[in-house]
Amino acid sequence: MTDEKCKVIEHRELGSGYRFISFEAPKIVETAEPGQFVHVRVPALEPSALRRPFSIFNAEEGRLELLYKTIGRGTAALNAVKPGDVVSVLGPLGHGFPLKCDGMALLVGGGFGVAPLYFLARRLLAVGVKPCLFVGGRTKDDLLALDRFEKLGVEVHAATNDGSFGTKGLVTDPLDDELIRIKTAGEKFELFACGPDPMLKAVALRATGTKSKGWISMDRHMVCGVGACYACIQKTVRGNSRCCIEGPVFAAEDLVW
Repeated sequence: MTDEKCKVIEHRELGSGYRFISFEAPKIVETAEPGQFVHVRVPALEPSALRRPFSIFNAEEGRLELLYKTIGRGTAALNAVKPGDVVSVLGPLGHGFPLKCDGMALLVGGGFGVAPLYFLARRLLAVGVKPCLFVGGRTKDDLLALDRFEKLGVEVHAATNDGSFGTKGLVTDPLDDELIRIKTAGEKFELFACGPDPMLKAVALRATGTKSKGWISMDRHMVCGVGACYACIQKTVRGNSRCCIEGPVFAAEDLVW
């Protein structure tokens, strides 16, 4: 973990409140793993303001990339940051996804929960595992970075609530179709998920219900990022766990919903 002064390389809008930002962050990138996050000090906020946590979308060749949605005062202020600005970024933080997979790697994301799955897909491919992505959103505008996944050669299955792109319905609809195919073929698989809680619970139950491994990235309000404030508690079979240091990625069978 390091507090790095990072120069902004690129910052642009993706539409519907989603944005992409990248930094020069060689120290953070050197040790970053998929599923970890960073804490960003937003320059436009007062010095006493808390840092904001963001999943690592990609970390490669000294470049740190994040996806985020403007949902509050902090992210709204972050919108004002321009290429060339220097921002304090703390990271990498937390425990990420395992990079070994017994069988097929099924990645499941909802909205900007897809962010850590791109970094994961890259790393899985690097160790010879070909992942398959299942991504869902309310509309097609909530499906992010699909072109980046497709450039990696990742097979993408999309679902939208309104049917504006892919299957009409929930992301678990195309996922269930694939699970039926896998069961029929007698193949093994593991699930890797990040997104809203109802989706995460559904994915975790599919993992435990099939006695397969599931890795679930929990989104909690990680105020300090280092385990001191106990604001990001997640119930597990071992008791209360802090998402910022014991997570944010947990084994599906360890979670208590």
